[in-house]
Amino acid sequence: MNNDAPLVSVCIPAYNHEQYIRQTIESIILQTYRNIELLIIDDGSTDGTLQQIFSLKEKCENRFVRVVMLTQKNSGTCRTMNRLIELARGDFIYFIASDDVAKSHALAVEVKFLTSHPEYVLVVGDNELIDTSSERTGWDAHQNNVPLTVAKYHTFGAFLQSLYPDIDFHSESFGAYENFVTRNYVPNGYLITAKALRQTGGYKPEAPLEDWYMMLQLSKIGKMKYLDDVLFSYRWHQNNTVKKKAYMRQIILQTKRYEKEVVSRPGFEHWQEIFSRFYPSIRYKFRLGKFLAYYKLVDIDCRTNILDICGRKFVIKRKSLA
Repeated sequence: MNNDAPLVSVCIPAYNHEQYIRQTIESIILQTYRNIELLIIDDGSTDGTLQQIFSLKEKCENRFVRVVMLTQKNSGTCRTMNRLIELARGDFIYFIASDDVAKSHALAVEVKFLTSHPEYVLVVGDNELIDTSSERTGWDAHQNNVPLTVAKYHTFGAFLQSLYPDIDFHSESFGAYENFVTRNYVPNGYLITAKALRQTGGYKPEAPLEDWYMMLQLSKIGKMKYLDDVLFSYRWHQNNTVKKKAYMRQIILQTKRYEKEVVSRPGFEHWQEIFSRFYPSIRYKFRLGKFLAYYKLVDIDCRTNILDICGRKFVIKRKSLA
């Protein structure tokens, strides 16, 4: 092992993925990059996830420079990820969900980029899509798993670039704060500098859409890079959190409100100005035609915010008239 190679802390917050967790861990064991510590916290799983983790303990101890495998009472994703950050000793931190898979060359490629580009705080590659049987698949127009031969989208990155055509994934706009304010478009399997991650203050339970919140914070610190190389396998199955529409709407609003609070603090005036541009207080009145024209232009998150603000103002006005 090259003792000069930066240490990478691979962090796995595990929960109820007994069917997939072994493959996740095995994908880290198979990394061509050698200087890795593996940190896993089982967040109170009610299935056999913990048993699957410990069944690989000896194999992991023979492969990694340091191994930590813990279990805890269910505490939620944000608290679990913060605990993993506290345990990490690496120069770089790599989070992977306990149902996903890293390509064997992922860390080697991402470490090489960040070590040679110190102005960047995050690097990520494209994601292929896999199903419950770990077979590669594509998506149709409605994000249903379909064979690659008939798929509209062959990778997650292709889907995201089609969804957000105004963002140039190959330019510095990929990591710009203004592009994150109303959407989250970073694929899975990103490597982050530990210094930048700690500078953000970690994940916040008040901002439950944790990956979006973290992208907003990191974009205030440094640049982000997207690589066309497929470095990750994103598992798409019926239990993906993103498929729970009502829950997603709720945590999007919670995270947005918390970010509004963050940028209202002293020293964040620049970010508050950008944030306010996309989420105005709507103190002025729209004529119906102008309102509808504006409503059609903005994305779904901004529409939700507009309707939320208008709805609350309508209720307040009705109460004042009563």
